[in-house]
Parts: sequence; structure tokens; C-alpha cells
Amino acid sequence: MSSKVNSALFDLVKSMSKSEKRYFKLMSSRHTIGDENNYVRLFDFLDKQEEYDEDNLFKSFKGEAFLNRFSITKKRLYDHILVSLDSFHYTGSIEAQLFKQLHSADILFEKSLYDQCRRILRSAEKLADKHELHAILSMISSKQKRLLETSGYLNSSGKVIKEVLNKDERYVKIIQQQDLLWSIKSEFFSLLSKKGVARSDQEVEDYKNICRPILGEFAIVGTRKSYYLYHHILGAYFYAIGDMKSSLHQLQLNLDEMRKNDPVKSGYENRYISILTNAIYISDKIGMYRESLIYLGELKQFASTVKSNEDLSIKLFSSISSIELSMSLRKGEFDIAKKTAKGIEESLRQYEEKVVPIRRAYLEFKIAVVYIGLGDYSEALKWINRVLNDSELDKTEDIIGFTQLLDLLVHLELDHNKLLPYSFKNTQRFFKTRNRMYNFEKVLLQFISKLIKCDNPFDRQQIWGEMYNELANITNDDVFESVALDYFDFQSWAESKLKGKSFDLIVREKYNRQMRTAS
Repeated sequence: MSSKVNSALFDLVKSMSKSEKRYFKLMSSRHTIGDENNYVRLFDFLDKQEEYDEDNLFKSFKGEAFLNRFSITKKRLYDHILVSLDSFHYTGSIEAQLFKQLHSADILFEKSLYDQCRRILRSAEKLADKHELHAILSMISSKQKRLLETSGYLNSSGKVIKEVLNKDERYVKIIQQQDLLWSIKSEFFSLLSKKGVARSDQEVEDYKNICRPILGEFAIVGTRKSYYLYHHILGAYFYAIGDMKSSLHQLQLNLDEMRKNDPVKSGYENRYISILTNAIYISDKIGMYRESLIYLGELKQFASTVKSNEDLSIKLFSSISSIELSMSLRKGEFDIAKKTAKGIEESLRQYEEKVVPIRRAYLEFKIAVVYIGLGDYSEALKWINRVLNDSELDKTEDIIGFTQLLDLLVHLELDHNKLLPYSFKNTQRFFKTRNRMYNFEKVLLQFISKLIKCDNPFDRQQIWGEMYNELANITNDDVFESVALDYFDFQSWAESKLKGKSFDLIVREKYNRQMRTAS
């Protein structure tokens, strides 16, 4: 049996908040589940463990009868915890309230209390309609139709039957549209997470083919969820093909709609965070610095007031940290970025594997850039290796590709002459097998190959100069190739070597020029 199955009960206990644990203890004192004291004792023991250790557990409870059928004991305790969590979170979830009402309606129906059943279903219908839960509305409708059938159709005029049909047809249309949008979104983000921003006309076409059903005229069936999904997909689409202004416009449409309703009361906290995070990143990238700071202030204000569960805390941590790190790096403020990086490192230890792998990789990549900017190449290499050694990222291409390029630069700085040829061949093989040898990668690898073979300081200086000019040419003239500089400013790195200036100074000068141009 896998360790994940063995530790399921432990993982559930450790995921609980203090309030949830108190409620479980209170509920356990009121309801008996076998030998209640043993279950609570087992719960307390697991709660105190730092890591799941079943051998230690058996030693501590040696001779206890419940160990004879321990798998059954664990299953019963697990189920009891879920019941307690369901009860604890009942009022905080609209879906939970609705399913409870539907269960009550079924009970009343079985008891032939049809009028009471009808009233509960009517109440549930209003609540589900308010929150646009159309799948549940369809379930409510089926129970209402069962009531009509039970009454022998005495109260079923043609008008009533037509109204039921119209409602059902509307629910079906909405659900079908949301299913379509969900499938487009999922297929699109699956490709985006592997490929990143388009680097060729073919990749633009690949993204366009996925989104084609919604790129022309598309009538949104009037729901907030469909509206959000539609503009969310378009925002991501324009970002993927390099049209940042159009992407920001789609984000602003969703943000304006989100501000009409309290995101917390609507249950849309995660959507709100994602929209703001993306708006900050893109507005900063295209030089709308004032707007990016306003969005960042709005996000921080939300973070300071919202009541967070662990999932929301992780989302806020990764979003705010990533944005602040990106903004500091773009400005060349590596000392400030280091302070942010220290906080990220602590949070990554706290949340461990709960951060989505691709998001974790981007944070680790940016931390590596921080230490490169500070000249601490050994520390940068540690973070680079964390990305390259993460087996969960095997199917990604953009983040791994740019991390491998960063790896080569760090090995150059550390004079790892024995490792460099090996790393260089690995990097070449990666880009060729993944079909990602674009002009930028080709130019960079050609010059790194020359640097590896060159021992003469004057010749190396000339190579840096040629690299800088070549990178400047292709990134200034080709929007596809300029994408590489969003990960790491290889061009400024070459310029720092050419002019004998520090990397952070070159980046700051570049940022200041952009600021003057923007103003």
C-alpha cells in the first residue's frame, strides 16, 4: 500500500485549523463512535507527531484492542473527522447549505409531507439562483417535477409545465456553455504551462486553434461565471501571443465586474487574487507603473482584511511574493529582492508540496536571479538545481529551458571548467529534443560555446561584445525572441561584462530609461 494511503488520516489531522480541532473534540464528546476515548487519544497522538510514524504509534498504544483492526479504526476516525468538518463548514458554503436542503426535501417527500418539501425546494431554488449554481438548480428542478407527478398533475397547468421546460432549457444552455469554456480554458492552460508565451508563428496558431470557438462572435449566456471564464481565457490568450495591452483590457473587464460584488461573499476570492496579480504583472511589464502600484495596493489591502484558509494563504503568499520579486528585479533592486526571497524561502518550507509545482518553480527561478544579481553564484546554483531536479516539471519546457541557460551562466562565473562542457551538451540536447532551439537560444549557446573554449581575457571581452550586439538585434526586432528577457535579462548581463559595470547597475539604468520614456 502506498505511503500516501497510509498517511491519509495523519495528513487530514495536520491540515485542520485550531478551530476545526476544537469543534471535532466538542462533537466527539457528544457523539459516540465506538470506544470514543480511543479515537480521541489517537487523534491527539497524530496531532502531536511532526511526521507520520506508524511504528512509533504501535509502540505507544501497545496492547490496545483497536490496534488489532487498525485499518478499520483509521477509516472510522477519518470518516468521523469529515463529518465534523462538514458540520463545522456548513454555514460557510452555499453548496453545503443547498445539499442539506435537498436532503431535507427528500426526507419530507418520503414522509409524504409534500407542501413542506415544496417550500424547502422553493427556498433552495432562490438561493441557488442568486449564486448562479445551475447544476444544482437542475437537480432542484428534477425534484420539483417529481412533486408535480406525485400530485397526479392536478396542479400542473400547461403554463406551469411550459415554465418548467423553459427553466430546464436555460439551465442546460448555461451548463453547456460553461462546460465549453472550461474545456477551452483547461486545454489552453495545459499548453501554456508547458510552452509559455509563444515563440513562433506556429505556437501562436496552436493557441489560436484552441481558442477559435470564442475568438469570433460569442454570445455569453447571462451569468457571472460565464462572463469571467470568457474574459479570463481571452486575457490569457492575448498574453500567450504577446499582445499585452489586449490582455490587460480583458483583465480590467473582469476586475470591473468583480468589484461590483464582494469577492468574499460571492466566493470568488481566488479569482480576484488571480486577476489582480496578472494585472499588476502586465501593467508593470508594458510600462504602466502607476497602475501596477495601484493594483498592488488593492491586492495587499485585500490580503490584510480577508479571512484566509490555508489554500487562500498559499495563493496570496505566492501571488504577492512573485509580483514583488518581479518588480524589484525589473528595477535592479536586488538587495530589496533578497529580503522578499528570504520570506519566500520560509513560506516554501512551511507549505512544502502544497504550492503548485510550476508556480514553485517560477519562484525558485526568480530567487536564483536575485542571487545572480548579488554576485552570490553558489547560492544561485542551489536554487537552479532545485528547479532542474524537480521531477514534477518534466513536461514543462519554457521554465526548464531558461533555467538551463541560467545554469550555464552561473557555471561560467564559478569557473566550473569541468562541468561546463557536460552542462552545455545537456542544454543543447534539451532544446533540440524539445524543438525549442529558437534564434535567441541558438545565439546564446553559440557564444557560450566560444566562451567555454576561450582562455584569452581580451578575446573573451570581444565575445561578450559580439554577444551583446547580437542579442540586442534579435530581441529588439523580434517580439518572439524578446520573451526570453522576461525570464532573465541576458542582454544586460552581456552588457555588464562588455562595459565592466555591475549587473545591477546596468539593470537600474535600463529601468530608469524606460521610466523616462513612459513619462
